[in-house]
Amino acid sequence: MISVRRDADRFRGGDASAGIESLHAFSFAHFYDPDHLRFGAILACNEERLAPGAGFDEHPHSHTEIVTWVVEGELTHRDSAGHATVVRPGDVQHLSAADGVRHVERNDGGEPLRFVQMWLSPLVPGGDPAYEIVRGIADSTPYAVPAAGAMLHVRRLAAGERTAVPDAAYVYGHVVRGQVRCEGEDLGPGDAVRITESKDLEIVAAEAAELLLWEMSG
Repeated sequence: MISVRRDADRFRGGDASAGIESLHAFSFAHFYDPDHLRFGAILACNEERLAPGAGFDEHPHSHTEIVTWVVEGELTHRDSAGHATVVRPGDVQHLSAADGVRHVERNDGGEPLRFVQMWLSPLVPGGDPAYEIVRGIADSTPYAVPAAGAMLHVRRLAAGERTAVPDAAYVYGHVVRGQVRCEGEDLGPGDAVRITESKDLEIVAAEAAELLLWEMSG
């Protein structure tokens, strides 16, 4: 089964006066939509846009696997476990909140920052917080989040290029940029496709595109 969640249907949040614009594909914070609570392991898929100097002050997380993909600009990350990094386009950042961690996310650069952040539910709660950043991830190198039974595939496609959809119980695809087509559905930036029990499916790019695909066991 395939369903599409359009960019225009995402909840617009954030704080314009603070230079923060947030777009939520699932229920998040004070925004509640009973039809969009989670999909597979995914609890949230947020697109954040931060003006220079804007950001999220220190705040807590627990029992969540947080994976961040920077689209443009640079994201400054600091956390209570002592990690301090700058995340750039092409990098995958993974913060495993486990029993509890606090972090700061800011745009300390001089250009606008845009990133997609995805929250996944762990198979088993608890444990010690962990942090990892993979620089310049390649299309052919999936990023595994075993704590959530999930795998992230980054797809950068040229116009007319095809890519296979992973055969899995759940697949979540988010279009970062460009235009693609999946099983008769045209998808553009900010659109998402949710597929259950995928088998022998393909996505084709109508123009140069970037796509995030989550393969999940349950």
